[in-house]
Amino acid sequence: MKHYIQITAGRGPVECARAVTLVARELLKAMPSLQLTDCEPHNHVNDCFMSITLVTEEAIPQHFVTEWQGSVLWRSTKNPYRPTHKRSNWFVGVNFFDELELPQINESDIVYDTCRSGGKGGQNVNKVETTVRAVHIPTGLSVKCSDERSQLQNKTLARERLLLKLRQQNDKALADSQARQWSMHDNLERGNPVKKFSGPL
Repeated sequence: MKHYIQITAGRGPVECARAVTLVARELLKAMPSLQLTDCEPHNHVNDCFMSITLVTEEAIPQHFVTEWQGSVLWRSTKNPYRPTHKRSNWFVGVNFFDELELPQINESDIVYDTCRSGGKGGQNVNKVETTVRAVHIPTGLSVKCSDERSQLQNKTLARERLLLKLRQQNDKALADSQARQWSMHDNLERGNPVKKFSGPL
């Protein structure tokens, strides 16, 4: 079974997007078996992400979930994005969920298309339609996968990533609500983070 950890900036500013990157690095240090499976880059700034999703097949201990689940504070000691900005506390949300908790959807709602990958990879990649695009018809969400040489493997990965995007869409309203709370009630949130870090952004 796969276990997922999602770090989200909600609709926070670029500092929160940078904090997502930094908190993801701390999570990778704490649990080296985690791997990146999905991310939403910031529109304008490199190495900043509105969300990052990590995955592991190893069981995640309950104490680890308790330690990380919720809001995480990054207190910036240096802000290269807005050096004169007075605020130094930036919050991100950390959520855990398992593969079984991904949305249950009808297979009839997913349409799969295949196409040639193109580019490097040898004759199999260039001549055979191994790339798979999965589209969830009710929402219009789609993903394309060309990681593997096998069309079947790419179809499986495309379905998994599509389910992740559906889960993220379902969680978006909650993330937006949390972001509004963090920006409007910063004094209240300062006492609530489950974990705190300090350092330059």
